[in-house]
Amino acid sequence: MLINMKKSDQLYLSAREASAELAISPATLYAYVSRGLIRSEPGQDTRRRRYRAEDVRALKERRTPSQEPRGLKSFDADLPALDTAVSTITEAGPVYRGVNCITLADSATLEHAATLLWDAASVDPFAADNMPAVSPAMRAIARAAASAPPIDRAIAVLALAAGADPRAYSRAAEGRALVGGRILRLVVATMLNAAPSSAPLHRQIAEGWAPGDAAAADLIRRALVLLADHELNASTFTVRCAASTGLNLYDSTIAGLAALKGPRHGGAGALAAQFVRTLADGDAAAVIRERVALGERFAGFGHGVYRQGDPRARALLKALARAGAPPRLTRDIPAHVLEATGEFANIDYALAVLTQSLKLPPGSEIALFAMARTVGWIAHASEQLRSGGLIRPRARYTGPVPRA
Repeated sequence: MLINMKKSDQLYLSAREASAELAISPATLYAYVSRGLIRSEPGQDTRRRRYRAEDVRALKERRTPSQEPRGLKSFDADLPALDTAVSTITEAGPVYRGVNCITLADSATLEHAATLLWDAASVDPFAADNMPAVSPAMRAIARAAASAPPIDRAIAVLALAAGADPRAYSRAAEGRALVGGRILRLVVATMLNAAPSSAPLHRQIAEGWAPGDAAAADLIRRALVLLADHELNASTFTVRCAASTGLNLYDSTIAGLAALKGPRHGGAGALAAQFVRTLADGDAAAVIRERVALGERFAGFGHGVYRQGDPRARALLKALARAGAPPRLTRDIPAHVLEATGEFANIDYALAVLTQSLKLPPGSEIALFAMARTVGWIAHASEQLRSGGLIRPRARYTGPVPRA
């Protein structure tokens, strides 16, 4: 539950607050609502309506030229927007169905976050007997791809998984949540080159990649919850487009995994890890200043959404510091980059520090990201399948004028 939020973090505004934000009259506000530019719904007092703050601010940004620093752009008001009850983004952090994920990550597991995001109150997707079916062909593919990157291995196995699951096309909300549990367990096991297990996911990962490290399980648990969803990012929008064609949840997840690989999305984690490794020793401040003078940008810094820094990164870096990670990584390097560029550390940097501190295998940054984000993809795909609509945005044509 969100409490003591700043005005900029509110999810809803009153009519007076929305009108003041846009510097318009209530009559103009109602006109915007009638045109579908601002969503409105009944408030706790049914005589009064409340208005979505993100719609109000998106409209404000469309009407007023942005004054934000380069590299810290907000949403493009001309891009498609979809209604969702799954999550939203505030400066205080992503909100999963009304719960701030920063607070949730203090104690919840990825399974708890999944149950919340999938709205699965009436069924347990992670019951001990809800295990994925693994066919001989899937085992053969997993063995053949054992040395491939974890995401590629998961894509290959998932391509056959729907055919092995007789309940893959369930249309019931409970059925889809159970499918989601099987998919998540299969994705994690495949990326770990292990058999599916009903053990807590963060413990499976810690035992597979950081055996003997007492701090690993809890740090991995926290990172997974923070990464579970981030509204309509590129991979999640890809998943929703795929699901809107009627694809099952297995195939929709494949779409998300493929989109996540891009270097401007989940692939940025590998670049951030490389940056962390290069600054593990020596005079970090001098190196950063030199690279900035040469015009270099730093992977893991800056974000297209958060103006005052990524709250997920702050939460994970603080947890790493408490667990004994080097202050050079958790505090000094982010401070030097902020001083030199004005850009804050984002979750990719924090994830890179996690993998460096725990000595996780190369490429585990994007694998952890994919394991966690599978939860959000399933939530959004399920919501899209329920809506039944096909996502088909129009293009703004800029080519040659048609000839007579």
